[in-house]
Amino acid sequence: MQEDFTAKRPAAALRSAEDLRAVNRDFYDALWRDARLVPPQRFNTWPLVRTLAAEGGGRWLEVAPGLRPRLPLAGGVCLELSPAAAAQLRARGAQVVRGSAARLPFADDAFELVCACDILEHLEDDEAVLAEFSRIAAPGARLLLSVPLHPERWNAFDDFVGHCRRYETPALLALLARHGFAVERSAVYGMQPRSSRLLDLGLWFLIHQRRRAIWWYNRVMMPLALRWQKTLALSRGMIETEGVDEVLLLCRKAAATRQPV
Repeated sequence: MQEDFTAKRPAAALRSAEDLRAVNRDFYDALWRDARLVPPQRFNTWPLVRTLAAEGGGRWLEVAPGLRPRLPLAGGVCLELSPAAAAQLRARGAQVVRGSAARLPFADDAFELVCACDILEHLEDDEAVLAEFSRIAAPGARLLLSVPLHPERWNAFDDFVGHCRRYETPALLALLARHGFAVERSAVYGMQPRSSRLLDLGLWFLIHQRRRAIWWYNRVMMPLALRWQKTLALSRGMIETEGVDEVLLLCRKAAATRQPV
């Protein structure tokens, strides 16, 4: 295990858009093919999402379950690009629509809640994606998303799983505001291990013994991470993000603020 996993470089500076898509497709298709889908009740976001979904009256959209293979909430729509993920979700009765987050196949003002955790950092054109979220979100709708922070904390995990960027807090807030979203509440988020040695070991297995690593992730690491996760501690507005690796944001769309693409 001699690989150097301390890279701080942004993947977008070294890869083409097609390369980024290929990295994401290869990693997540492999993850989903062997996934054991986890009920949403197991995650620390469940009390919040359950409440928001009820308030949305069934008009909610989940934009891919991301790095956490699980069943979406019943009653809404799940957007998926991965054939492996779509097949798994449909087999469990989920309503799945295939499509891209940058070109959503839904009508204007169609949803009262849009969930997009672990999504924005993977996509090349985050402006186009947020413009689409704003278009399909009704006035006053909620947007729940999570993103990694601080470009200087870039590591090999970001590179390996196909992240395009990490966000600086002021730029992230400005990006949301341009598309009519204001942060109502926020919290520290994420399951990435704090130990750099543990991260390096996991990446070595993902690179050199991917099948075994995916098996361990789905059947051992995910259950342990769910058992050890902390209760989500939401605060009003944007939390202080110094030293925070990933943040969960609950945003509200203002009325009549749609931006031209």
